Amino acid sequence: MKLPPSAARVGRSTLRAFTMMELLVVLAILGLLAGLAISNVSGIFGDAQASTAKLFVKETMKTALFTYRMRMGSYPTTAEGLQALVTPPADKADRWGSTPYIEGGKVPLDPWNQPYQYACPGTHNKDGYDLWSKGPPEKPTEIGNWDDTPAAGTAK
Repeated sequence: MKLPPSAARVGRSTLRAFTMMELLVVLAILGLLAGLAISNVSGIFGDAQASTAKLFVKETMKTALFTYRMRMGSYPTTAEGLQALVTPPADKADRWGSTPYIEGGKVPLDPWNQPYQYACPGTHNKDGYDLWSKGPPEKPTEIGNWDDTPAAGTAK
C-alpha cells in the first residue's frame, strides 16, 4: 500500500526533526546541569580560600615573625600588630633592621579582603602569638594558627 505524497512528506519530516517540546526539555536539562556546575565551582573556590588563609596563618607568617623575634627579642605586641613587620616601631627602630620582614613591604589581607588579626601573647598560644582570619563574612569562622583538634581524652 502506497501512502499519498503529503502523508509521506509529513512522516519523513517528523522523523528528521525534534519537536519544540523536546528542545525545551533539553534546554531545561542543560540549564540544570549548568546551575549545578556553577554551584560546585563556587564551593571549590570557597574551600581554596579557607585553605589559603590556613596556610598563611600557620606557615607563611611563621618565618617573618620568628625573624622579628630573633632580632628584637620578642614578637610584636598586640598594639604593634603585624604592621611592626613592615615599619619599625618607634621605640625599636635601632634594632629593627633595614628591610621589612614581609616581602613586598605590605601586610597582606586575607582571601576575603579583610585584615588578619594578631594578638601577642595569644589566648590559644599562651607562650607565643595568635594569628587568624575571621573567615568569610557570610559565615564567620576563625581560621587560626592554633590546633583545632582536641588532644586524645580531652573535650573541645
